[in-house]
Amino acid sequence: MKKIESITDFYLLRDHIISDRPEGLSTLIIPAGTCGQASGANDLIRVAKKVILEKKLIDHIRLRITGCHGFCQMEPSILIEPRNTFYPKVDLGQVPLIIEAAINNEIIPQLLWTDSETGEKIERQQDIPFFRHQSRTLLASNEKVDPIRIHNYIENGGYQTLAGLLEKGKPDAVIKEIKSSGLRGRGGAGFPAGLKWELMAKKPKGNGKFLICNADEGDPGAYMDRSLLEGNPHSIVEGMLIGAFATGADKGIIYVRSEYPLAIKHLMIALRQARDLGILGQRVLGTGFSFDISLVKGAGAFVCGEETALIKSVEGKPGEPEQRPPFPIDKGINGNPTLINNVETWANVPVILAKGAKAFTRIGTPNNTGTKIFSLVGKIKYTGLVEIPMGMTLRQILFDIGGGQIDNREIKAVQTGGPSGGCIPEKLFDLPMDYDSLAEVGSIMGSGGMIVMDDHSCMVDVAKYFMNFLKDESCGKCFSCRKGTQRMYELLDDISRGEGTVEKLKLLEELALVVKDTTLCGLGQTAANPVLSTLRYFRDEYLEHIEARKCRGKVCKDLITYRITENCTGCLLCIKACPEKAISGKKKELHQLDESKCIKCGACLSVCKDNAVIII
Repeated sequence: MKKIESITDFYLLRDHIISDRPEGLSTLIIPAGTCGQASGANDLIRVAKKVILEKKLIDHIRLRITGCHGFCQMEPSILIEPRNTFYPKVDLGQVPLIIEAAINNEIIPQLLWTDSETGEKIERQQDIPFFRHQSRTLLASNEKVDPIRIHNYIENGGYQTLAGLLEKGKPDAVIKEIKSSGLRGRGGAGFPAGLKWELMAKKPKGNGKFLICNADEGDPGAYMDRSLLEGNPHSIVEGMLIGAFATGADKGIIYVRSEYPLAIKHLMIALRQARDLGILGQRVLGTGFSFDISLVKGAGAFVCGEETALIKSVEGKPGEPEQRPPFPIDKGINGNPTLINNVETWANVPVILAKGAKAFTRIGTPNNTGTKIFSLVGKIKYTGLVEIPMGMTLRQILFDIGGGQIDNREIKAVQTGGPSGGCIPEKLFDLPMDYDSLAEVGSIMGSGGMIVMDDHSCMVDVAKYFMNFLKDESCGKCFSCRKGTQRMYELLDDISRGEGTVEKLKLLEELALVVKDTTLCGLGQTAANPVLSTLRYFRDEYLEHIEARKCRGKVCKDLITYRITENCTGCLLCIKACPEKAISGKKKELHQLDESKCIKCGACLSVCKDNAVIII
C-alpha cells in the first residue's frame, strides 16, 4: 500500500478507486456483524464465494461483506444493490438462487420479507416498515462499506472531509461548525460537543493533549457502539482525526470493551491501514498535522464508562471515579487535557462536516439535533438497531418501527438508558425521545438502550434485576453507592419474596433519594433511577406484593403457584421435563403436581402443548 505524500495524492487515489469501480453490476451484500455471524452469515459468505468462483461469475456480480444493517432479528440476510432487494433469514440452499436472480435483475418473491398482518410481500429494504420510519445516516453507511477495506471507505467519500479541512487549514471553523450543528454527546449526559471542543482547543499542549473514544458500552441489551465499530471503524477514526485537527490534540485512544472481539479486530485493521496509507500518524496526508490513535481494551467494568474512571483505567490504575472538578478537559490522562466523546458522537463528526451544520439541524428538534441510534429489544415484534430523528415519540418507535406487541400482550413499559435509566409507562409513550423530555419523566438517554416490557413483566422484579447488576458493578469507592445499592437490592428482594412491609417501602424510597444525592459519580447518582421510576409509575405493584402477596406479572417465585388443569391430556412431557420429579401421573391421565416439591422453574409450562399448566 503506497503511502500518501500529499493531499493531491489522496484525491488522485480517490479518483482512481472510483474510476476502477465496475459499473452496471449487481452487488450481493451480506451483513456479518456479531448478530449476523451468530445467525450463520459466515456460512452464507462461504457458499456465495464458492458459487461465484465455480460458475465464473466474478465479472457478473460483486460481493460485499459488511457490518450490521440493524434488522438483527432477520439475520442472516442478503441485500441486493441497486434494487435494494432484501431477503431475510436466508438458508444456504437459497444463496445460488439469489445470486442467479441478482445477475438477471430479477427477484424471488417467495423469499421476500412478508408483512405478518397483511401478508404483503415487500421487495425494497426502505419500504419495509422497520426501515421506512427511520432516518438512517450512520447505520446506512454500514451497508456501503466493507469494514476491513479502507479503499472501500474512500470510495464512498471517506477521509475526503478530512482532506478538505486540512487543505483549508482553519481549525476554528471546524469548531464553529460543530457548535452550529448542536451535536450533543451521544454517550449519556448530552453535553454539547462543540462547547467541549472549544474548551479543549484553548488548553495549552504542554506534554500532549488527548482525545478518547469511549467505547465501553456496558448496558445490558445495548450494542449500538459495537455495531458502528464493527461496521464502519474508519468513520470513528476520521471523526477523531477531525477532532484532533480542530482542538490541537496529538494523541488518541479508543477504549473498547474486551468483550467485543470483532470490533477490536476491525479497529486494529482500520488503524493499521490508515497508518500504512499516511492518513494516521506523523504528517497526516503529507501536511504538518500529526495525530495517532492507540487501542486500549477495557476489562468490562461498568463503572469505566464514567469519564474519570475510564481515565484511571487507561493509566493502568483501578477504574474508580474521581471528584470533579477538575474535569478531564483540565486534568485528564497523566494530568494532561483530555477530551472524551463516545463512538456515536465521533461517527457523526464526518457527517456534519461533509453535509454542513444546517443539514444536520434540519433533523431532530432545536435543542436535540440529528439522529440517535437505539437498540430495540425485549417484548416487541421487531428487534434490532433503529436510528431515529431526535424528538420522535416513543410510541412511534414501538409501533411504527418495532411493530408493536407480541401475541396481543399489552406493552406495559419501556426502560431507557441502561441499568441507570428509568421505566416509562404506557401513558407516557407519546413522549419525544430527547435528552430533556427523558429527564423530566425520571429517565435518561444513556447510550441508547431500550428494553420493552409487556404485562408478563413484574416491575418490582425489573427494579431488582437492575439493582442486582448495579450493586455488583459499583466500584465501591463511595460508601453511599457501595452500601446503598446493596441495601436497595435487599429491600427489593424482601418485597419480591412477600416479606415486604409498608415501612420497608418507605425506607427503599428514602434510601434511593439519598443514593441519588450523595454519590460521587454520575453512575452512582443515576443508580436509583430504576427504583424511583418504578415507584413513581408502578407503586400499585409494590403494594400488591406487600399487602396482597401477589405478583401481577406472575414472575416472583415466592408469590406464585403452578397448577395442572383439566386440559391435561396425559402426554407425559411435563413429567419428563420436571427436574424435581414434582409431577406424577400415567399416560393419557390427568397429572398431579406436588407443590411441596415444586421449585417453580417453569419447565412444565414451557413444554406443555395443551395449555394445561397455569400460574396462579
